[in-house]
Amino acid sequence: MFARQFFRPATALTSHVRRYASTDAAPKSSNALLFGGLAAAAGAGGYYFYNTNTNSHGATHESNAHGQPASKDEEQNVPAKAADPSKCFTGGDQGFVSLKLESVEQINHNTKKLRFHLPTEDSVSGLSIASALITKYKGPEMEKPVIRPYTPVSDEDTAGYLDFIIKRYPDGPMSEHLHSMNPGQRLDMKGPIPKYPWSPNKHDHIALIAGGTGITPMWQLARAIFKNPEDKTKVTLVFGNVSEEDILLKREWEALENEYPNRFRAFYVLDKPPEGWQQGKGFITKELLKTVLPGPKDANVKVFVCGPPGMYKAISGPKKSPSDQGDLNGLLKELGYEKEQVYKF
Repeated sequence: MFARQFFRPATALTSHVRRYASTDAAPKSSNALLFGGLAAAAGAGGYYFYNTNTNSHGATHESNAHGQPASKDEEQNVPAKAADPSKCFTGGDQGFVSLKLESVEQINHNTKKLRFHLPTEDSVSGLSIASALITKYKGPEMEKPVIRPYTPVSDEDTAGYLDFIIKRYPDGPMSEHLHSMNPGQRLDMKGPIPKYPWSPNKHDHIALIAGGTGITPMWQLARAIFKNPEDKTKVTLVFGNVSEEDILLKREWEALENEYPNRFRAFYVLDKPPEGWQQGKGFITKELLKTVLPGPKDANVKVFVCGPPGMYKAISGPKKSPSDQGDLNGLLKELGYEKEQVYKF
């Protein structure tokens, strides 16, 4: 089954959602029915919300966009790779590479897509799954450069360019700089920074729990899975945001759901949903996760988490450092998952 049986007050409404892993495509209304069932259950037994001083679905500081700022360990310990002239980033002692900004696309009120030109039309990024790049910028009045990690959203095999989705954070020196850039200007980058090493069918079923721009490493992983015909991994996404316009890559996720209805499902939760919104409202809750995720006792399951600090605290507990995942806490621990079943980007 794609996940465990739903909690009892919603069983009748959600049983067909649960079947989508082993049957033909589920009807489009299934997510609406699911969240309707969750809301009904909330009226009877209380809906579990979590809250912190920062918005749990959107970081208020750019260094929290992927959970942790880039560390000295990340900057200095980029692993070396065999020389390949087609790869822009080769790690080791390569150092920073200066790339020219090719184009800028406004996505919403505080998010842009930036496309950087690779050294040649035949160049590819050289990134592996899953990995990221670190970016560096030093303004004229800065004593030290700002270094931030970002995961590209373009395919690793795409030749000639590299795409990033960047959300602007108030008083965030890197994101403000990136949003101020014009085509023709350059940015220093270095990598790849290895994260979770993926191989086809490494897990039977993975869950992606994301908030805000924490979606980009999730997209990198899911895209690699579904582009590989040999990889049969099932994927469930739970994605929390402030508003509907903040749902990044929504068309891409919908395309995956339409093409792979028995292997991929996305569930969206909004703090400020529009009128008539059919999915989750408020925050990502224990009951939602219990309902849609593969169970901790299911065979070969892995849960990935990426988002702002409030989300990490509530869902999984924070990382201690980029190289230390820290203890498992939060909702996933309450639901019975083990530390080895969870990876925090």
